[in-house]
Amino acid sequence: MPAARRTPPEPPRQKKAHRAWDEVPRWQIYLPLGIYLLFTLIPFYWILLFALRPAGSTSLVPWPMTFDHFEKVWNERSFGTYFQNSVWVGVATLVMTTLVALAGGYALARFDFKIKQAFMLALLCSQFVPGALLLVPLFEIFAELQMINSLGSVILAETVFQLPLSIILISNFIKNVPYSLEEAAWVDGCGRLRAFRVVVLPLLRPGLIAVGSFAFVHSWNHFLFALMFLNNQDKQTIPVGLNTLMSADSVDLGALAAGGIIAAVPVVIVFAFIQKWLITGFSAGAVKG
Repeated sequence: MPAARRTPPEPPRQKKAHRAWDEVPRWQIYLPLGIYLLFTLIPFYWILLFALRPAGSTSLVPWPMTFDHFEKVWNERSFGTYFQNSVWVGVATLVMTTLVALAGGYALARFDFKIKQAFMLALLCSQFVPGALLLVPLFEIFAELQMINSLGSVILAETVFQLPLSIILISNFIKNVPYSLEEAAWVDGCGRLRAFRVVVLPLLRPGLIAVGSFAFVHSWNHFLFALMFLNNQDKQTIPVGLNTLMSADSVDLGALAAGGIIAAVPVVIVFAFIQKWLITGFSAGAVKG
């Protein structure tokens, strides 16, 4: 008779890794998060309350609701003009920063030259210089170029201050793209420029969105350059316009709240549409290649 087959013993079951997270009650997690969320949302509700309730009202609920404050700041306080100027500055800064950072980041990622490390060090050190220290030399330069009271001066200043961080982010993002992809495109007959446009550029979408959105938001919210380089009211941007709603004697809280909402809505909309690419872009750009 054939010997009965012996079934192999079952391998021992691996115990699940013990994590301290599993022992934490859920309320100990959600309670601090809820408190933090409450303190985060209260200022937003407060600004909506002042913007939507009638002037002189002390109600904690914006009812009856009114849009008089929005109409006042948009028409009487020239916020329509401020909004248009801010859009021009933000979009132009976004485009210029992205294009220059793309060229500079590719050069740092793909080429070796003698002063490469020194150039990277200079880019990093430039982040420690506050913009206020360079207002006087920038003002003199723009005065010589006859660019004072021009949106171009603000756009150039914003672009210059956004470029160091943007170049570093784009450079690290390009390093994560395999160089063999470009080499394969060269073998197929593509030049360097076409290979970059066809192969590399589509893979840089998260990084470009991250850099462009950061440049747009910073230029949209920046107050100092617009205050110093723009004199006429029809050239000013939204941050300067918000400053005009406050005086030494009184502050129109309803108009100020309405202007703050007008200033915040475009940024919120932009981040709502690009958040998934933004997180991917910043995380990938922060990885050392």
